[in-house]
Amino acid sequence: MKVGLVICGDLGFPSGGFLYDRKLVDTLRRAGDEVDVISLPWDGYAARLARGLDPRLHARLRSFRGDVLLQDELAHPSLAFVNATLRRARSIPIVSIVHHLRVSERLGAVSAAAARAAERAYLRSVDAFVFNGQATRETVEALIGAKAPGIIAPPGGDRLERTVTEEHAAARAREPGPLRILFVGNLIPRKGLLVLLRALASLPQGECSLTVAGSEKADPSHARALHQFVDAHGLRGAVCFAGHLSDPDLSLHLGASHVLAVPSQYEGFGIVYLEAMGFGVVPIGSSAGGAREVIRDGTSGFLVPPGDWEALGRTLQRLARDRPLLQARSAAALRCFREHPGWERSMTQIRGWLASLAAGRR
Repeated sequence: MKVGLVICGDLGFPSGGFLYDRKLVDTLRRAGDEVDVISLPWDGYAARLARGLDPRLHARLRSFRGDVLLQDELAHPSLAFVNATLRRARSIPIVSIVHHLRVSERLGAVSAAAARAAERAYLRSVDAFVFNGQATRETVEALIGAKAPGIIAPPGGDRLERTVTEEHAAARAREPGPLRILFVGNLIPRKGLLVLLRALASLPQGECSLTVAGSEKADPSHARALHQFVDAHGLRGAVCFAGHLSDPDLSLHLGASHVLAVPSQYEGFGIVYLEAMGFGVVPIGSSAGGAREVIRDGTSGFLVPPGDWEALGRTLQRLARDRPLLQARSAAALRCFREHPGWERSMTQIRGWLASLAAGRR
């Protein structure tokens, strides 16, 4: 099977969506399939919309000869009009891989209206979908006003080397000292680090410590604002900005942490919650989006309303002061992780579905 994959940006970029795409590409290639990755520039939204009118892009995609054309939904601004011309000229299926929609993010009124129109047009231009979860599927169907054909294949959480047992996690929970919190994600507004810092600032000094693991390059101005908040609220001694971590370093930090707090405005799924649970780390996420498909609120972790730093602060303080509760939730997180399918199972499922789709179209 020959597969094309259209993405916007660099496939190696450290994000959950690109990790998903990389895992799928690796699975296809290991099965003997040929994968042609077509990367479009990642620039401003308006520039990406304009690129959809570029005849060079149309010619490039029309020249692809294969069985299936995959498209990462993040590239949607450039593809809606292109897909319309492709479907008139070609008969191979066009499949969108949807991680989360832009319309799920907090945007200004004008930006939201433009994104809604562009994204709806794109989603209606494809033949089928790969969804990372049920919440993502429901969001797509609500936007297009119709059922969305496709497959749900949740991400795995088993890419990191884990050495944490239930005994280790229990001993870690009983250790004296501050609650050790880890944030993992690029430093962009959607990930909710500012909400976490506000929660931390509301707690007594010395009750919690925070390590921030994530790149500051995606939104340098927001990263500067975060550093300024830390300085203005006297949090420099409690907060460590570690930058983007390699997988081995991330494993070390997860092995030493009590809690993973990523209170995003919205997550299509939230791979990092699942990865943390594999280390017995208690995840705290937002009740908006797909985090609820990973975290069983009050059992294997906690969900808080997006933007509610007071609720987040109360949850952190409760875990800091009630170590038996922390230990119980840590054990539940480990059990929940073991019940979840791994990367190989999910990506192999997608590969089989794509092969059937291509064979049916032929």
